[in-house]
Amino acid sequence: MVGDSVFRRIISFPVSYAFRRTHRPHSHIPIFSSHLFFAKFPTVIFPMATRDPEIEEGGGGSSLKKPLLHTGSWYRMAGMSSRQSSMLASSAQMLRESVSIFLCVSIVALGPIQFGFTCGYSNPTQADIIMDLKLKISEFSMFGSLANVGAMVGAIASGQIAENIGRKGSLMIAAIPNILGWLAISFARDYSFLCMGRLLEGFGVGVISYTVPVYIAEISPQNLRGSLGSVNQLSVTIGILLAYLLGLFLPWRVLAVIGTLPCIILIPGLFFIPESPRWLAKMGFMEDCETSLQVLRGFDTDISTEFNEIKRSVATSGKRATIRISELKRRRFWYPLMVGIGLLLLQQLSGINGVLFYSSNIFKSAGISSSKAATFGLGAIQVVATAITTSLVDKSGRRALLLLSSFLMVASSLLASMSFFLKHLVSKDSSLYGFLGTLALIGLVIMVSGFSLGLGPIPWVIMSEILPVNIKSLAGSVATLFNWLAASIVTMTAPLLLDWSSGGTFLIYAAVSTFTLFFVKVWVPETKGKTLEEIQWSFR
Repeated sequence: MVGDSVFRRIISFPVSYAFRRTHRPHSHIPIFSSHLFFAKFPTVIFPMATRDPEIEEGGGGSSLKKPLLHTGSWYRMAGMSSRQSSMLASSAQMLRESVSIFLCVSIVALGPIQFGFTCGYSNPTQADIIMDLKLKISEFSMFGSLANVGAMVGAIASGQIAENIGRKGSLMIAAIPNILGWLAISFARDYSFLCMGRLLEGFGVGVISYTVPVYIAEISPQNLRGSLGSVNQLSVTIGILLAYLLGLFLPWRVLAVIGTLPCIILIPGLFFIPESPRWLAKMGFMEDCETSLQVLRGFDTDISTEFNEIKRSVATSGKRATIRISELKRRRFWYPLMVGIGLLLLQQLSGINGVLFYSSNIFKSAGISSSKAATFGLGAIQVVATAITTSLVDKSGRRALLLLSSFLMVASSLLASMSFFLKHLVSKDSSLYGFLGTLALIGLVIMVSGFSLGLGPIPWVIMSEILPVNIKSLAGSVATLFNWLAASIVTMTAPLLLDWSSGGTFLIYAAVSTFTLFFVKVWVPETKGKTLEEIQWSFR
């Protein structure tokens, strides 16, 4: 039982948090702990950290780092005997109802919502920011792309940050520059402050984009991992939609202040969820790992089998082989690396960020009078399509959805391109002019829907499935870097291209999507229904 060897603390509603230094054998590590007092809640039990010698010998516990946010790792309270008080049983019942995997995912989903809000912010604010700060289109284009530049730096650093201080500590670090960045934008009086704020936002988003999917995957039970993992992408689309909606009514400075709210709520929320049990096990804190797992699975659930599997996995993780650069020439390495990087590159080069970031201007050039309202409708469609996709990935297969998505992207881009070219050939007073504007709107709706059906979520899924374990961290970082680099290029060039020729811009996007269709047909394997070992063996 978990509680047989614990140091129990009676706590209640947290009032303040402070660092303190504890002294125990082989470790003099500052711990972030909670100083709490009695309120109306009964006893809740918190663990002291312990390291498992067996894991340390296996190589998984060589690091003696302590979780930055140690609170939220609670001991199982199920199986209470009659000798325990009714107040303690009442507390356990309260925790059973309130502390769950869904609460954890809901709290960390605030990160992707912040991610999406950052992506959608430049869309409804472009005209107002350019007018208030007297910017050129090229300067605003640079402002929009700086979030991607910061995200590239954040994505590269996120692996080491999450590895050294934990998933919760990584999210805490990501939240702070996000808040500072939004405040810098809100109070900006010149272009430099605007750019500094966007870079800070980007760095936080880069860390979030890596850490949240990892945390959700590590805490989720096997039967819910797919659906819970899809919450990440769904939250991004919700954040974009919120930026579009609030941008209809709020000035750009107020909208920037609203952008701080997800991370302001996220910071205290992190104190009430457990750390990833797999990260705790890797760090050698096996008792905390068992506690975290018990909270996540329920206080009445037998976790012994899953806990032993984690323990065995961590004990052997230090024995994994590494490869030399010359070995990347082997098909088992270069092929999945090419597919992973290729899909993430083509995902962004399809032009979706250019459409989502600057759709208000696209609609305006198409003759749609209420361009901001049309943009909001586009965001709503994206949320619905992404929600539908989560239930199709494991039924229809990855390749089928990618092929359908790429085909819809080609058709919609050509439709939008044709409508923009023809619009310049007819009079604005002609009824055909309005029809062509509607045709462009339909093209954009199909484009966003098609992207959400496949090219949006599936490249990340396939990359995590096909990359070999011994190059996954390095290859995943490279693929993510290319993804953000392509996003930065598209975001920077989209307003310039649209100013040059709206029809020509969508013709370029159609050409990229055509290549994506060919790439998926020829190179991308189907991974549906296969174990990771079967997928790896297929590349040999």
